[in-house]
Amino acid sequence: MIYLDKMNKRLNITSSAPWENKVGYSRAVRIGNIVEVSGTTSVDGEEIMFPYEPYNQTQYILLKIKQALNDAGASLEDVIRTRIYVTDIDYWQAIGRAHGEIFSKIRPATSMVEVNRLIDDRLIVEIEATAVIAEKPLTH
Repeated sequence: MIYLDKMNKRLNITSSAPWENKVGYSRAVRIGNIVEVSGTTSVDGEEIMFPYEPYNQTQYILLKIKQALNDAGASLEDVIRTRIYVTDIDYWQAIGRAHGEIFSKIRPATSMVEVNRLIDDRLIVEIEATAVIAEKPLTH
C-alpha cells in the first residue's frame, strides 16, 4: 500500500512484512527526491523465501527493493547506496554476485557487514537502499 500525507511531502510504502505494523515502520519512505528503503529480507507475508540460501535470498531481496522503489517513483538506477547485513561473511561471494548482477553498471556505494543474527535464523541477508531521484515529482 502507498500512503501520501496531506501535504504531499511524504510517501510511505508498505509491504506484507509481518513486522511493519508491530515495529512501526514502512518498507520505503520518499520525501522530495530521496527514497530510503528499510532493511529488506526474503520474506513474503509469513513465509521465509529461500531459507539459508545467500544467493537466492539476495536476488529475492533486490526484487523487493526494486518494487518498493518503483512504488515510490524511483528505479534501481536511482540507487546511490546499499547496505548489506549478513549472518556469515563467508557468504560474501554469493551475495556479491547477486548484488553485482543488478548493480554492476549502476555501481552504488555499498558496505557488507557481518551481524550476529537477523530476526529469523533462516534469514541470512538483509539489505537497505538509498535512492536519489533526479527531478521526478511525487505523483501518487
